[in-house]
Amino acid sequence: MSTSPSSGPRLALGSCPDSWGVWFADDPLQTPWQRFLDELSGVGYRWVELGPYGYLPTDPARLTDELEQRGLKVSGQTVDAPLHDAGQWQSTLDQARRVAELVTAVGGRFMVVLPSSYRDERTGASKAVRELDADDWNTFIRQNNELGRIIGEEYGLTVALHPHADSHVETQPQVERFLQDTDPRYVSLCLDTGHFAYRHGDNVAIIEKYPERLGFLHIKGVDPEVLKVVDAEDLPFGEAVKRGVMAEPPNAEPKIEPIAAALRALDRDEVFVIVEQDLYPCDFGKPEPIARRTYDYLRSVGIGGDQ
Repeated sequence: MSTSPSSGPRLALGSCPDSWGVWFADDPLQTPWQRFLDELSGVGYRWVELGPYGYLPTDPARLTDELEQRGLKVSGQTVDAPLHDAGQWQSTLDQARRVAELVTAVGGRFMVVLPSSYRDERTGASKAVRELDADDWNTFIRQNNELGRIIGEEYGLTVALHPHADSHVETQPQVERFLQDTDPRYVSLCLDTGHFAYRHGDNVAIIEKYPERLGFLHIKGVDPEVLKVVDAEDLPFGEAVKRGVMAEPPNAEPKIEPIAAALRALDRDEVFVIVEQDLYPCDFGKPEPIARRTYDYLRSVGIGGDQ
């Protein structure tokens, strides 16, 4: 039986294509989108994050119809944004506008910004320096602020950066520096509990230290034994995922109960909690049982009980 806290924000529970092995708009190794939506709604989720632009239908009328048939509502969508590179600003903004137009058309509220990776997502090959220099960091901050301002003012969406393994914002010091340097009027944080734990960050500490910056959560965990190998061998994130580094709760780190308690202490009406367990690539039959167990567990600790 799920528990329902007597006070604190509503913790709205959802999931996303990533939990069904989807990293790209089009890839034969990925779960077909109709199956993803069918299984997501069949598990019991009522909120969905749309994933990479182009994986789900991008025609608003068709997407709305597909979602309504399954009783689903949209929280938001991700956008890849190399915001450290001034030369890619216009193409990044154009892509963000396409995403924002779709999200607003289907009633979503958030845009999740994924910073550039310093390793290739498919091959793991190094493609950039791990640490931005001062000039690139300043560009990164300026363009995050500008993107957040434009998307917020023109589309009414909350823009939140997603710290990500193998990206230029992945460790706790990097995340804190980012929050200190960016404008809270325009930039929020999408805290991914698994990615943060992957780089040994303290999720509860970030929630408690920067409660006003937390836009919402991606929730998942890491297998501590696999993570030891990742650290020792400096494995690329894609290879780490193939080895099972991202694990379902409660048999993973961080533990969910303290995070749920920290969320319930926030002074707001609602917080989105989106399950995003990286599984790429995987057999099509693997995600649904994991999603069902995760859904049942999270509801048992008071997340999503009143969705």
